[in-house]
Amino acid sequence: MSLSKLRDWSKTWLLSLNAQKCKVVSYGRHADTNYKYKMIQQDQIIELDHEDHIKDLGVIFDGNLDFGMHIAERINKAYSMLWLIKRNFKDIGREAFLLLYKHLVRSHLEYCNSVWAVYKKAYIDKLEKVQKRATKMIPKLRKMHYLDRLKQLNLPTLTYRRSRGDRNVQALNRNI
Repeated sequence: MSLSKLRDWSKTWLLSLNAQKCKVVSYGRHADTNYKYKMIQQDQIIELDHEDHIKDLGVIFDGNLDFGMHIAERINKAYSMLWLIKRNFKDIGREAFLLLYKHLVRSHLEYCNSVWAVYKKAYIDKLEKVQKRATKMIPKLRKMHYLDRLKQLNLPTLTYRRSRGDRNVQALNRNI
């Protein structure tokens, strides 16, 4: 029924949907993956494929809403950016590092984090490990403890940044 309403809405607004690109993801422990969803396109009934995960606006959603796949992808992208910086800047200074790190690395680790809000200790540690490794790129700070490196660079932990962002969102919601 709701797919029919979606089709009618798309016709009203002249927004055509490509049934071959439409996928079905079932969420929850007892999700029914046996149910067949169908769409009509150009007078043909097309059965939609079931997927175990889907990527929407750069965020990977799986059936359990675990976000482990998404976090792994973000970490890999951040490490590739970190490697790019390391390869091109052999002896990087503090200011250059901060500029490059904030724009090229940290942005990947924080993209849409209000959607995938990390709560598992293992994921938190993996995300923080990227910043730990990144701060060792500055030769003068390499031998320091992680929290001391952060103080020298005036950087907060990623966990703190996420919690601060959550508090700001909560405050905005109270004011609405």
